[in-house]
Amino acid sequence: MPQLEQIHTYLSQVFWLAVCFSVLLLAMWRLALPRVSSILRERQDQIDDDLRRAEQTKKDAEAVFAAYQQTLAEGRAKAQAELRAAAAALAQNAADRHAALARTLAREGEEAERRIDAARGAAIANLEAVAADLARVSVGRLVGVEVSGSEAEAAVRAVGRHG
Repeated sequence: MPQLEQIHTYLSQVFWLAVCFSVLLLAMWRLALPRVSSILRERQDQIDDDLRRAEQTKKDAEAVFAAYQQTLAEGRAKAQAELRAAAAALAQNAADRHAALARTLAREGEEAERRIDAARGAAIANLEAVAADLARVSVGRLVGVEVSGSEAEAAVRAVGRHG
C-alpha cells in the first residue's frame, strides 16, 4: 500500500498542517472575521432600524385609522342630524299644509251651508208661492169661488205656522 510507505514524511506533513492551519486561523481571525462581524453588525443595525421604522409606521397607520374612524363617526352623526332635521321640516310642512287644507275645507263647508240655507229659503219661499197658487186654483175648481192671490198666500202662511 502506497499510503503506508509515506510514513517517514508523516511528521513533516503534520508540522506543515499545523503551520498552515495557524496562518489561516490568524488570517481569518485578523482579516476576515472582523469584516464578517462588521457586516453582521451592520445587518443587525439595519434590521433593528427597519423594525423601528415599521413600528413607527404601524403607529402612524393606527393613528390615521383612528382619525378616519372618528371622521366617519362624525360624518354619520352629522348625516343623522341632517336627516332628523329634514324629517322634522317635512313633518312641519305636512302639518302646515294639513292645517291650511282643513281651514280651506271648513271655509268651503261654511259657504256650502250658506248656499244650502239660501237655496232652502228660496225653495220654501217658492214652495209657499206654488202652494198659494195651487190652493187658489184648487178652491176655484172645487168650490167654484175665485180666491185672490193675497188671500191664498195668507191662508198658506197661516197653515204653515200652525202645521
